[in-house]
Amino acid sequence: MAHLQPPVSIIMPVRNAAKTLERTIESIRNQSYANIIEIILAIGPSNDGTGTIAKEYSKQDSRINIVENKSGGTARGLNLAAERATGAYLVRVDSHCQLPEDYVRVGVEKIIETGAGNVGGIQMATGETSFQTAVATAMTSKFGVGNAKFHYGGAEGPVDTVYLGIFDTILFREVAGFDERLVRNQDYELNIRIRQTGRLVWFTPDLVVRYFPRSNISQLFSQFFQYGKWKRKVIFKHPKSLKLRQLAPPSLIIMMLTSVILYALLNAWYLVPSLAYFLICIAVSTFQKGLSAQLRASLSLVFITMHIAWGLGFLFGRTKIPEFCNE
Repeated sequence: MAHLQPPVSIIMPVRNAAKTLERTIESIRNQSYANIIEIILAIGPSNDGTGTIAKEYSKQDSRINIVENKSGGTARGLNLAAERATGAYLVRVDSHCQLPEDYVRVGVEKIIETGAGNVGGIQMATGETSFQTAVATAMTSKFGVGNAKFHYGGAEGPVDTVYLGIFDTILFREVAGFDERLVRNQDYELNIRIRQTGRLVWFTPDLVVRYFPRSNISQLFSQFFQYGKWKRKVIFKHPKSLKLRQLAPPSLIIMMLTSVILYALLNAWYLVPSLAYFLICIAVSTFQKGLSAQLRASLSLVFITMHIAWGLGFLFGRTKIPEFCNE
């Protein structure tokens, strides 16, 4: 019953999402929650027909509003959408995901029950091609992405960060929303500031969102390179947020570079640590259950790509401030 449900605004940054946008919007329109009052799409510069799809949907559903996001930045798009929002809660949605029909209902009930500033759940990586399946397997593995609960699940309770999120609108505005200087990792950084106010960031396994990962190796490398370099930016802004696990990928790069240099200067034995890492990746992939030989081979490559790209980004990536911040 709508009168018992607080008004909710959906906010979604969209850019080059023609392949997935229809599926995402339909999953929003099919929500069981009766009081979604607006669906605000912040459309960035796209060359794949994304804008056309969004406009067609806005004609079909009066709740769908389009905001131009000239920068294309995720944080900028989310903030632009949030500025227009009038709901008591903001539900962040990604244009590459698919929501279960009770997502908004469960999330709003949970944020009211806990008094949290942000509530989120599991990013269930789902593959539609064999390569995506390998990436999805890696993204739900502690060996692949560490021990953040939103990747693979766990007990309900307070956490550092969650996937997407249902935000208290008043609190979101009090902490000034997403940091637009961050191209990646802006969600983690916002959750730091939410926790600094004394409010909780709450994880619940009852929220499970299907996420469709990158479909080729170059896109995957670029994604994790950016994750690494913008994580470094967040750590410099919030030094106390540093976790030991975040030092593993850059330490791997330092070890590998040292190994190669010592091999060139001295002897081949110094390559053993690097070779051991590759063998570990192969071994972890080999013992994954239910995968074909081809998928196991792809998984090894995915693990190596994710780890090395993240580490290189952390150590050497240049975090240039987006141009719109200087306008």
